[in-house]
Amino acid sequence: MQVHYNIDSLPLFKNATITIGTFDGVHLGHQVIINTLNQEAKDVNGESVIITFHPHPRKVVSSIVTGIRLINTLDERIALLAKTGVDHLVVVPFTDFFANQTAEEYIKDFLVEKFKPTTIIIGYDHRFGKDRKGNYLLMEQKAIEYNYTLKEIPEHLLDAVKVSSTTIRNALLHGQIEEANKLLGYAFFFTGQVVHGNKIGRTIGYPTANLKSHNEEKITLGDGIYAVYVTVVGKKYKGMLSIGFRPTVDGKKRVTEVNIFDFDEEIYDQTIKVEIKKHLRNEVKFNSLDELKQQLHTDKENSLKCL
Repeated sequence: MQVHYNIDSLPLFKNATITIGTFDGVHLGHQVIINTLNQEAKDVNGESVIITFHPHPRKVVSSIVTGIRLINTLDERIALLAKTGVDHLVVVPFTDFFANQTAEEYIKDFLVEKFKPTTIIIGYDHRFGKDRKGNYLLMEQKAIEYNYTLKEIPEHLLDAVKVSSTTIRNALLHGQIEEANKLLGYAFFFTGQVVHGNKIGRTIGYPTANLKSHNEEKITLGDGIYAVYVTVVGKKYKGMLSIGFRPTVDGKKRVTEVNIFDFDEEIYDQTIKVEIKKHLRNEVKFNSLDELKQQLHTDKENSLKCL
């Protein structure tokens, strides 16, 4: 898959078959749409093209931007889309200027001029242009003028995609990782930079790597203890993840920390990847560090059983 960031220097796509969307999560519903895109491109001996936007359009057009919580960062989304067999991904800078195009300008100056599409695949509820005035009907009206075929993503599939995205986000926020993973079609993951903590885990035999998120828009899991895989410098390890306020220790600050099994290296400032496989238990306050240590032993055993 080729990734393009500059819409003013795009190649001449061969019989471009395009679709447009955020594709946050690249979950199983999205993958059905992408499979359709790839098949349509094959049918016209063309190339499949996904158009997506960065930053998220809501950050530009909405007065309320604090509520954006994405399943994937842009880099994660690109990596997931690269596995789908799509020929091209175009990341369009979403700016005020872009948002203020009229619907007619969006079709003529953006879609037609930049992509010269043979086929456009969109949903019945697709909105575009200033004040979101453009719709499927307008794009259908322009199809003859601009010589493209318009194909509609079925309503039932679009509805399923929306439900899946909402369900996944809610499941992640509530720690229901198995439900989220089932809809994603892969294990939810995140990356973080290893930073210094208070090193209490070392004193009870369970040293942890404290993690700082790279992206504030990335959705965070609900508090709890999870069985995970951890990738450090290309090598994958088993481990267990704790997210929460550590009530047994201090309970003042929400912390994300991971205990990597059979691992004893200094990795401060490195970026590691954590894949979440199973929710083991909720966060609990123990009466002493000894009680906590006993529970961590059980947590480790339970982690190893499912990894």
